[in-house]
Amino acid sequence: MIEIIQAMLAPAIMISACGLLLLGMNNKYSLVINRIRTLNVEYRGLDLDKQERKDCIHLQLPHLENRMRMIKNTVWLYTVGIAMFIFTILSIGLYIYFDVEILSGISMLVFVAGMLSVLAGVFYAAHEVRLGYQILEIELESTRV
Repeated sequence: MIEIIQAMLAPAIMISACGLLLLGMNNKYSLVINRIRTLNVEYRGLDLDKQERKDCIHLQLPHLENRMRMIKNTVWLYTVGIAMFIFTILSIGLYIYFDVEILSGISMLVFVAGMLSVLAGVFYAAHEVRLGYQILEIELESTRV
């Protein structure tokens, strides 16, 4: 019984870890969406003599769009990872109940696929951070004299 619990514990811990990662990504998603909306409102309110600020906003928006794409991909990959970990737990349970050896191998393959999905999501998240820094550089460059 202890081995069964241990076998099911690793995927369950990964589900919890992915949940925390998703929480952070959803927060970033909201912040980037709000930034896009704020820039659009600001852009619409600018007078014709504020072309430099309009140009700065035009430079930022494509980067923000790319950043949203990275966040979307990250969230998708973390969610796929969670699904794989849930499937791992189910296949371990089926293996224990039916004692079919192939389910043991399937459990391991699905768990590894879930880990690879999370790893890919981490790479997207890192890329998203880099994009966020590039946007900040554009904003800071426009304020330098």
